[in-house]
Amino acid sequence: MADIVIGFASTRRSIFSAPDAVKYANLTRERLKELGIKFVDIDDIAEDGLLHDDNERIRIAEKFREAKVDGVFFPHGNFGTEYEVARLAKELNVPVLLWGPRDERPDEKGIRLRDSQCGLFATGKVLRRFKIPFTYMTNCRLTDEAFERGIRTFLAVCNVVKVFRRTRILQIGPRPFDFWSTMCNEGELLEKYNIQLSPVPMPELTQEVKDALEKGTEVAEVVEYCKTNFKIGIKPEELSKVAALKVAMKHLAQKYGCNAIAIQCWNALQGELGIMPCAANSLLNEEGLPVVCETDIHGAITAVLVEAAGMDEARSFFADWTVRHPDNENGELLQHCGPWPLSVAQEKPTIGYPLAFDHPGAVEALAKHGEMTLCRFDGDNGEYSLLLGNAKGVDGPYTKGTYVWVEVENLKRLEAKLVEGPYIHHCVGIHKDVVPVLYEACKYIGVKPDLYDPVEEQVKAYLRGE
Repeated sequence: MADIVIGFASTRRSIFSAPDAVKYANLTRERLKELGIKFVDIDDIAEDGLLHDDNERIRIAEKFREAKVDGVFFPHGNFGTEYEVARLAKELNVPVLLWGPRDERPDEKGIRLRDSQCGLFATGKVLRRFKIPFTYMTNCRLTDEAFERGIRTFLAVCNVVKVFRRTRILQIGPRPFDFWSTMCNEGELLEKYNIQLSPVPMPELTQEVKDALEKGTEVAEVVEYCKTNFKIGIKPEELSKVAALKVAMKHLAQKYGCNAIAIQCWNALQGELGIMPCAANSLLNEEGLPVVCETDIHGAITAVLVEAAGMDEARSFFADWTVRHPDNENGELLQHCGPWPLSVAQEKPTIGYPLAFDHPGAVEALAKHGEMTLCRFDGDNGEYSLLLGNAKGVDGPYTKGTYVWVEVENLKRLEAKLVEGPYIHHCVGIHKDVVPVLYEACKYIGVKPDLYDPVEEQVKAYLRGE
């Protein structure tokens, strides 16, 4: 589970009711506690617990920085002080959530106490002047479903931004020669997004595998785990190598501080170890350390984004778009040699041999059906975007590897996007609808969202709380 902490900085303006602003700030605090939201408060800095004073704003920024908040929530208890909101947001450079509670009916004298909605209009304009991206949660009541949905969506957006900005990928070997489609611009990824690569040569991996086999303890634990959770269709010594490879990759990821792995899965590895890495990849993917094939750096970035959007509550799977469904005009086969995590399978997987190679270590299993998000971060010529949309699992013919047949709204439209680019035949799937979260997160990470179905208005409506 992702652990996200937000800064809570409710704001007011002096010409509107201060007592009512305090009242609504306290009600909002209580609602966040009811929802189990972790937040850092400002009530030890501001006497009234509200943001409106510039000297206090400086101290609030220091506190939020020290607490390493992942986002800042600016409830407008009344109209709010828009320039203090913008100044604080500018300093912190984290996702920003704007919201104000519904205003009451004017009293019998025509007096309005708060004008929270009006203040939100002002704050939005000033944030734009400061060039600060922000998320807006519709003007609603604390008890409305839109409030809880908006808060939880914002937490997921914060998680995506947090993970994306700290991504470091363990690159094991160069891309296979034939895979020109998976080449990436390492310098550009660093310059644009602070995404770092930690390249290691194949001999460093194989030495780590030998060390793991010699020590034996961790390898034995992985072997027993495999025997319990997989059908084993390979020899005992081959299974030990699979387990040692899993241990070795995890050690290298820890050594270099990486949160994802891209491995050159063939064919140098087979010459060194005599196995495929698919089952080892599957084991790491199940633990929440994404591993992708064919040194697809952009694929690894996609997996990181997708799992963060799902708040680490579900595991993702790395797949090829392969062939069209023989009977369903909008059906497609998602398949790979076997890196998919256990929790994705609808049957007990088998560790055996892949379709296109003679070496052991692949995984075979049909994945669960249900609703999914399919996604691909990619780019070329200096432009990056995130292809994303929904699909559902459907019945289809048996095939080798880890696989699932899916149906989309319009396969021809999707196919054109994949061919015309900047995408390739790889994608990442997850059994959750995280399209709105990823769409909203794109404004903070500087990547263009690219929906493969014309559902942008529906996504925006969801984010608004409709």
